[in-house]
Amino acid sequence: MTRSQQPVPVARIIVFQENGSGEKKIQGVRDHGRDIDITKVYDITGPLPEFIDAPEEYLTDEFACDLVLCFLKHPDLADYLVFLCNKKKIPVIASGKKIEKAHTPFTCCGLGLHKELGAYGNQFGLPELEVTVTDGRIETVTVRRGAPCGATWEVVPRIIGMQVDEALSTFAREVQYVCVSDPSAFDPISGKSGLHYAGNVHIAALKKAVNKTL
Repeated sequence: MTRSQQPVPVARIIVFQENGSGEKKIQGVRDHGRDIDITKVYDITGPLPEFIDAPEEYLTDEFACDLVLCFLKHPDLADYLVFLCNKKKIPVIASGKKIEKAHTPFTCCGLGLHKELGAYGNQFGLPELEVTVTDGRIETVTVRRGAPCGATWEVVPRIIGMQVDEALSTFAREVQYVCVSDPSAFDPISGKSGLHYAGNVHIAALKKAVNKTL
């Protein structure tokens, strides 16, 4: 077997969520990911106290994987999970959080490329597209990298056949309709919400792909 024929190792991912907070993204990864296996989903349910002094009562440390996705909303639980992952030397993505020693993009579709994130990082994060344009209209779009919620793949068929200018505005708007980010959660520095951010990174990806083609 040549080196190019070597089988790609499957990335083992464990998800921690709170009251189903990551379900849309879990499904998106399962639908659109390749060589990725979500081996376990830990879902913490029920109301939680404002402060959690003993997070180990809610989170197990008996897990092993290649990557952890943190969709926990409670800051005490998210901080403790990152602590556990660092102790185990497992990379962890906690989008929208501000936690040291974790990958914390503003939104899941804002994740940059990082070698340690393996197959997941190669396929999910800042969108990357390839397009063909014929007579000023979008003819084909291939998603090379997209949002784990699946919005990129879901919206792409809606812009096929559109004039480029119309496709650009439509793409951003339609992604925002699908986006699961909280539209009321504004960043105090940028003044933008995750919803706006998602639209912006998708329109930027489409512009880049169109410019490359033209």
